[in-house]
Amino acid sequence: MNTMVLAVKIVLDKWRSSIKNFDDLLLELSDETLLREIVPSKNRGIYLLGHLLAVHDDMLVLLDMGNKLYPQWNDAFLKHADKVISDIPGCTELRQAWIIQAKAIQQKFDALPSEQWFEKHRAISDQDFALEPHRNKLNVVLTRINHLQYHIGQLALLK
Repeated sequence: MNTMVLAVKIVLDKWRSSIKNFDDLLLELSDETLLREIVPSKNRGIYLLGHLLAVHDDMLVLLDMGNKLYPQWNDAFLKHADKVISDIPGCTELRQAWIIQAKAIQQKFDALPSEQWFEKHRAISDQDFALEPHRNKLNVVLTRINHLQYHIGQLALLK
């Protein structure tokens, strides 16, 4: 296995394990628990679930893997803080969306050849990418893994 293929495998394996960790935690948390604040006057679990869905939706576009699956949730979960917008989807809808989105993303990840992971993403110019080739698609996944792990830690506080 060459170094490029190995690097991609390492990152995508970590992605899969992070998604599984989140899935396992989500199964442990009831809808009632997701409606609670992580700490007083801070985000609720349901908001973090919606936020992760919106962030992962943005990742699809950033990686040139298609359109967002749930663009209607940008305002509630990316542009505004929790409780600013009161009309948000319920726990059941968000849980179902999470499952659908995770499968769709995994299919797209699995279909991308290893060498394409080292290409530029949409948020970097050709000029900047020539100077900073580490700002590639694979690096985006690494940052999203860190982001997901951070929120897993927050949600674990609800247990």
